[in-house]
Amino acid sequence: MPHYPSWEQTLAGKHWRSTHFPRIREDMPTFLGVPYAIRDEDLEGADVVIIGAPFAAGWGKKYSGVDKADWLTATTRIRQQSIRYRGGYVQEFDLDIFEHLKVVDYGDVDLPLEASYEGTVERILEAQAAVERKVRAALDAGAVPLVVGQNSPCASYAIGRPVAERHAGPIGMVSLDTHWDAWPYDWATMSPHIAGSTNWKDKLYRDCPNFSIPNLVEIGERGMLEDPEVVRRFVREGCNFMPMWKIRTELGIEGVIDNLDQAWSGTDAVYAHFDMDVLGGAGPAEGDLLGELAEPIGMTDYEAIRIAHEVGRRGCAGLSFLCIPPGSAVMYRVIVYAITYFLAGLAMRKATATDGARGA
Repeated sequence: MPHYPSWEQTLAGKHWRSTHFPRIREDMPTFLGVPYAIRDEDLEGADVVIIGAPFAAGWGKKYSGVDKADWLTATTRIRQQSIRYRGGYVQEFDLDIFEHLKVVDYGDVDLPLEASYEGTVERILEAQAAVERKVRAALDAGAVPLVVGQNSPCASYAIGRPVAERHAGPIGMVSLDTHWDAWPYDWATMSPHIAGSTNWKDKLYRDCPNFSIPNLVEIGERGMLEDPEVVRRFVREGCNFMPMWKIRTELGIEGVIDNLDQAWSGTDAVYAHFDMDVLGGAGPAEGDLLGELAEPIGMTDYEAIRIAHEVGRRGCAGLSFLCIPPGSAVMYRVIVYAITYFLAGLAMRKATATDGARGA
């Protein structure tokens, strides 16, 4: 693992920031310096609530060949990298997102460290329930919960399930991933109660029948890892599957964006899930940062950020990130960009709705 800069090195030279930003801990600023929410009442009026879910699955000290300590630092390091920027002004759009959106940071869910090293069914379910509580609080406030984590169920199922509970009609999904995560069981526990790294999507569709496979837009898988029946089932039942091969040879990013609309067609809400191992073992996530999760034909940073922005422009009820490539400052900045450009899309959507209401 390459040397990662210290908090002091990350902040050095950022004179426009200095020490003038809220902190969750001494070395953890809030995301982009937004207000720090410490209780549910602080979420009132928020459009988006940032939530950290530091959880690594399984037993022992490593996940997919990478030290769990490197996975678990993501929620801190992403916030640290965000504070190098001046604020919410996105120059490409001449847009200050905070002029249109109220965003608050609800800190990290209080997950015991043991849950990431002692993978018992009881500990995993307790961690999932703790994330769901914060997600539901954000939804109760009328906000979009935006969860940054590293593994399932804490940064996938724990967002999708509360979203499904809020709506009676069909729920769409935009999913970026290298893997389908739709096996019929969790390999780590072999427990039917766990929505783990290998099966969270299958369990979400079983537990929440309003999640609609014809409204699933699945992006980025490739290679020879999947059980053919898993893939064929979802394709047969109507999902829009865009593997990286098809994106490179046929669709391009504009074709991908056009196909996103299937998630919103006839649905009450959409949940977006970004598994960042989709960036692969080449391109922006070079080498073996992802350990066993690294695969060739990775998505580019621009493609992932663009999709996040387009999801924001269409609006969604919840967004989550996991499997963020550990140990690289620029990879954490990719997540900062993906979140910020998603927020820019939401801000554009809100501004358009406001202008339309004024003109009515």
